[in-house]
Amino acid sequence: MDITEVPKSCDKGKKKKDKRSHKTTVAKQETEDVGVAEKTEKDGVAPVFPPSFSMSDIKNKQRRHLMFMKLKQEKRKQKMQLRKKRKKEREALGDKAPPKEVPKTIENQRVYDETTVDPEDEEVAFDEGTDEFSAYFNRLTNPKVLITTSDRPRGRTVRFCEQLATVIPDSHVYYRRGLALKRIIPQCIARNFTYLIVINEDRLTPNGMVLCHLPDGPTAHFKISNARLRKEMKRRGKDPTDHSPEVILNNFTTRLGHSIGRLFAALFPHDPHFVGRQVATFHNQRDFIFFRFHRYIFKNEKRVGLQELGPRFTLKLRSLQKGTFDSKFGEYEWVLKRHEMDACRRKFHL
Repeated sequence: MDITEVPKSCDKGKKKKDKRSHKTTVAKQETEDVGVAEKTEKDGVAPVFPPSFSMSDIKNKQRRHLMFMKLKQEKRKQKMQLRKKRKKEREALGDKAPPKEVPKTIENQRVYDETTVDPEDEEVAFDEGTDEFSAYFNRLTNPKVLITTSDRPRGRTVRFCEQLATVIPDSHVYYRRGLALKRIIPQCIARNFTYLIVINEDRLTPNGMVLCHLPDGPTAHFKISNARLRKEMKRRGKDPTDHSPEVILNNFTTRLGHSIGRLFAALFPHDPHFVGRQVATFHNQRDFIFFRFHRYIFKNEKRVGLQELGPRFTLKLRSLQKGTFDSKFGEYEWVLKRHEMDACRRKFHL
C-alpha cells in the first residue's frame, strides 16, 4: 500500500503575517489620529462634531483623552471670561450692581426639617427642664465618666482611650475582662458614675462608641472614623493640662440634634478653667460630628492663634436608645435607615 506525503499548507504563516500587518496598520492610524489632534491644538481650531456625538464614540484612547482635555480647557476659559465680564460690569455699575449669586451647596440646599428647635419655644424649655440631663444643667450632679473598651483591646484602641481620658475631666479608664455591659452598668451606678463610654474596635483601630448616660439613659451608638492619635498629627501642641476645657457645640438644630448636644455637654464640668485656654469642639455638618481639641494662644490684643492638641475623630450617629444599654428589649428613639439616607442626600437629622 503506497503512502503519499501530503505537503503542509502555509496558511498559518499567512494568518500570522495578516495579523501583524493589521496591527501595524491600526497603530499607524492611531498615530495619525493623535498627530491630527495635536495639529488642531497647535492651530487653535476646535474640532467640529455632530450634535449627537459623544466622547465615548472615539475608540482611540489617546485621542479621546486629548479631546477631553481640550474640552475641559475650553470650558475653563469660558468660565474665566464670564467671571471677568461680570467683574467689569459690577465695577461699571458701582452701587447699582445686582447682588452676587449665592453658590449652590449641600448645606443651603438642605431640606427643611420640621423638628428644628426654636430656642424660645416653651415646649422645648419644659422638655429640657424634665429630661434626663436636667439634674446636670441644674448643677445638682457633677460628671464622672468611666471609659472602657471592647474585650481584649489592641494597643491603638488603648492609647485612644487614654488620650480621651485627658480630654474629659474626672474620667477613669478600666479595661474589660469579659464582663457584659449589663453587669458593668449597675456597678457604675453604685460608684456614682454619670457616664459609661465603650470604645469598640475593628482591624486594630477604634470604629465605634457607645455613650450611655447614667442612671436613666439615654444611650447613643456612634460610628468612629478618621481617628488620629497625637503622635499621628502634624504640628500639634504640647500635651493638654488638667484644666477643664470650654465646650463648643455647633449646628445641633433639630430635636434629635438638641438631645445629642446635651448628651455631649453633660460630659464636661459646669465651670471651665479659662486659664488653661483649652477648647473641646463638637461640630455637626451633614450629620457627621467632627471632634477637635484645641488650645488658643493670644498673639497680641487682636490676633488669636489655635493649636490643636488631639486626638481628633469623626462620629456618625447610628441609634439613640431610651434608658441604659439593652440590646434585646431596649426601646429605640431613633435608628439610622440606609434607604432614607440614600434617597435624599440633602436631608439631615441632627
